[in-house]
Amino acid sequence: MNLIFNNTIKIFLGLLFLVILFHICIIVKIIPYNIAWGGRLTNDNEMYVFETISILINVFLSWILLMKGNFVKFKFSIKTVNIILWIFLGLFVLNTFGNIFAKTNFEKFFALLTGLSAIFIWKIIEQKKTTNR
Repeated sequence: MNLIFNNTIKIFLGLLFLVILFHICIIVKIIPYNIAWGGRLTNDNEMYVFETISILINVFLSWILLMKGNFVKFKFSIKTVNIILWIFLGLFVLNTFGNIFAKTNFEKFFALLTGLSAIFIWKIIEQKKTTNR
């Protein structure tokens, strides 16, 4: 069971790496920023702020997952890690519904990504409970 738990975390970390790479591509203008953030960004400065915040949040989530999977030595308490994961789960669920009702098909596509992220977090929370029993 621990192998499944660690593999779920590794797969999710890979997905987060791709998301971070996507945001870096927007910052370096390989991908136009008007396709992100619901097309609401109006200039480069807004794009740099939003993309930097997004990257930092995804790096933070990755770090939390590394703690949960015991891949790093420095750790928050398990209670703190679990609370943070529950918060991210809630955010991903809300974001999924927001993306489902988005105006563009590109944004609607991200409902798959955020929904999958919510499922991964749920599985990570639930699998660890099972392995601790």
